[in-house]
Amino acid sequence: MATISATDAALVWFRRDLRLADNPALHAAVQTGRPLILVFIDQRDRALGSAPGEAADWWLQGSLTRLAQDMARRGGQLTLLRGDPAELIPELARQHGVAEAFWNHSGEPDINARDRVIAASLQGAGTQPHALAGTNLINPLALLTGAGTPYRVFGAFWRAALRDLAPGTALPAPERLPMAAGQPAGAALRDWVLRPSNPDWACGLDAEWRPGEAGAADRLDRFLADALHDYADGRDRPDKPGTSMLSPHLGFGEISPRQIWHSVQTQLASGTGFQAGERFLAEIGWREFAYYLLYHFDDLRTANFNREFDHFPWRRDAAGLAAWKSGQTGIPMVDAGMRQLWATGWMHNRVRMVCASFLVKHLRCDWRDGMAWFEHTLVDADRAVNAASWQWVAGSGADAAPYFRIFNPIRQGERFDPEGRYVQKWVPELAALPVRWIHQPWKAPAEIRQSAGLKLGAGYPFPICDLATGRDAALSAYKEMKEGSANAPSA
Repeated sequence: MATISATDAALVWFRRDLRLADNPALHAAVQTGRPLILVFIDQRDRALGSAPGEAADWWLQGSLTRLAQDMARRGGQLTLLRGDPAELIPELARQHGVAEAFWNHSGEPDINARDRVIAASLQGAGTQPHALAGTNLINPLALLTGAGTPYRVFGAFWRAALRDLAPGTALPAPERLPMAAGQPAGAALRDWVLRPSNPDWACGLDAEWRPGEAGAADRLDRFLADALHDYADGRDRPDKPGTSMLSPHLGFGEISPRQIWHSVQTQLASGTGFQAGERFLAEIGWREFAYYLLYHFDDLRTANFNREFDHFPWRRDAAGLAAWKSGQTGIPMVDAGMRQLWATGWMHNRVRMVCASFLVKHLRCDWRDGMAWFEHTLVDADRAVNAASWQWVAGSGADAAPYFRIFNPIRQGERFDPEGRYVQKWVPELAALPVRWIHQPWKAPAEIRQSAGLKLGAGYPFPICDLATGRDAALSAYKEMKEGSANAPSA
């Protein structure tokens, strides 16, 4: 084993923590005083589910560009590699005489397990590995019920978390990044061709989306100044800018939950928007809960959390699934959401619930089909959050909405898009309809449709599913599931 010198390099492995501030791995590496090797590895590993969808690739392109620029201003250099980290990290350590290697935990059990193998390999070859906590606020091992079991209900989980939650001070970005003399040969970002040409995901919001750490900080500042005070109500209105839209920045680690937490607490200390601020922090809590569930129930992405749903009679409806994906269901609120998703890589959270409920309940398509499409088309695709959210809507998850709670997309539209502006923007075929009919155009009198230039079945489809019939069929399927579960042999 080679003798380690104080001048040997420290390697920092960036993953979905693409920031310089409050980055525990980077901070710890800089504190060693060693020259640095900074790498990002793009892993297309379907087995681990770590290959991003094309919309997430769109964001990754911008995020890596900004990170490399931020590093360069501090004298740093980001090396881009593509391949299996289990091979690349030990090889980098061997080739460049790395004394210590640093990364942040992913928060995902399968990836953490892979990382432990890498750590053992490094240690066996004389490189000291350091895996730090930088993804979540909560240590899932340290938060258990009085019986020593994981929480399964969000309310109890969050109350217990808040009793002891005291995130430390956010770490500053390093002023300088002293680089090792010998750097690995990496790829040029343009050669990865991450941004698709058709569609250019998020082009509809390109003027607003600013991937990167500065964009995340600006987004948070604007939300706190302009929207936090009305968040309790505004968060449910897709026709208004009432949400933080921080999800892609959080998903790629351009901002940490700890930074958000302290920024909101500072706002609350000033006496501004206490109730709204607490409500917003609870949404950060739901993100924590998703990672908590994934940690303790690591098949959350593939198996029903509530195993009764193993007996649910999902339908294979290729035509219905295709209509849903393309925003051609004939249900305006659903179509508006799915078109917003395709055009911008993002969808308002209230509308996500409406669209998901329509797919898994009115059409009775498997929640895993919806999850897969969202992960392909969301710039904020997050494996833990996406799985927990889809299972919640399906009724199969932890703390799930009861299966019989079926969103009526007409009522949801009338309540949360009362002037029809959201539908008008994303379903322009209906823009000339009076507000009274915009959420149910098939019920508009023929003369109203004619004056609005609307031809159902030609310019805009009839509903692919009668909502009342679909609801009744979903409830019958749920009853069938309960009977099947009750009669199933014990394991």
